[in-house]
Amino acid sequence: MQRQHAPFRADVVGSFLRPDAIKQARQQFAAGQIDAAALRKVEDEAIRESVAQQCACGLHVVTDGEFRRAWWHMDFFAALQGVELYEVEQGIQFNGIQTKAQSVRVVGKVGFGNHPMLEDFRYLKSVSGNAEPKMTIPSPSVLHFRGGAKAIDRTVYPDLNDYFDDLATTWRDAIRAFYDAGCRYLQLDDTVWAYLCSDEQRAKVRERGEDPDELMKIYARVLNKALEGKPEDLTIGLHVCRGNFRSSWISEGGYEPVAEVLFGTVNIDAFFLEYDNDRSGDFAPLRFIRPGKQQVVLGLITTKNGELENPELVKARLKEAAQYVDINQLCLSPQCGFASTEEGNSLSVEQQWDKVRLVTGIANEVW
Repeated sequence: MQRQHAPFRADVVGSFLRPDAIKQARQQFAAGQIDAAALRKVEDEAIRESVAQQCACGLHVVTDGEFRRAWWHMDFFAALQGVELYEVEQGIQFNGIQTKAQSVRVVGKVGFGNHPMLEDFRYLKSVSGNAEPKMTIPSPSVLHFRGGAKAIDRTVYPDLNDYFDDLATTWRDAIRAFYDAGCRYLQLDDTVWAYLCSDEQRAKVRERGEDPDELMKIYARVLNKALEGKPEDLTIGLHVCRGNFRSSWISEGGYEPVAEVLFGTVNIDAFFLEYDNDRSGDFAPLRFIRPGKQQVVLGLITTKNGELENPELVKARLKEAAQYVDINQLCLSPQCGFASTEEGNSLSVEQQWDKVRLVTGIANEVW
């Protein structure tokens, strides 16, 4: 059964490899050789071309590839009220590699304000044609988890309950603002739930004085408060990511530790779940997915390398997943974005589009 609305049987997580034109323009902008308007013009054209390519690959959903961002999350956070981007001693440690040494901290009351990414979405919508434009933003739990309590000015938030209330309100305001800008498909990207599946990451949470099981309940509560009053014709997805930087990752472990809380209590419309390798575990946690409207978009096609998966093996895995959740509640996508940061993953642009065509081809055969 094909779906005429989001999430689609063939879907994407969001980011695409940055074209050379954008990389060059960013360097020129950083060197003071071009201004912000000239950079945006280059980005506009690259986004228009990417949207056309996404449609040519058979997708009914398009994103801006996150072409205007350096990070999948930091750019969004830094433009919130009460949050600032700053330089740190070392970057985020992935498997054998580190990111740029930047992080965010809360220095004032958190609010959405007149966020610049609203205009980014409006441009995407203007060039999306008959396809559904999807906006991707980080999940509220990521802002807290990235630095924990120590990244929050306690003179601003002496009681962290007030901070979590403001997080929920900020994202509820974001949801309404994007909806008012014409967005009917919004995706929240969230590494935290995957971290809470990892024994190693859970130990690190305890080392900093926090209880991972309690955090799970807090994050579920924040998400549900943010989703209160969501318009019926707005689809909101949650992408659970184990980390994606230059084809590397951070966490590993199946979804079982979080499945009952995440799938059973968080009122999201669609879960985008990575299932491209053994780090993701088996499909048994999908038994907690609620029957009916809720969709599961299985990330069975890796973005970590350019080798194409065997379509028959992907179909077999979809059939296996259908033992735990109705096949009509399943969709297919790449496991993550192709460039969660501007550096991008270790595959070529053509390999990227081959992956997207593989997703749409398999989805057309299965549904």
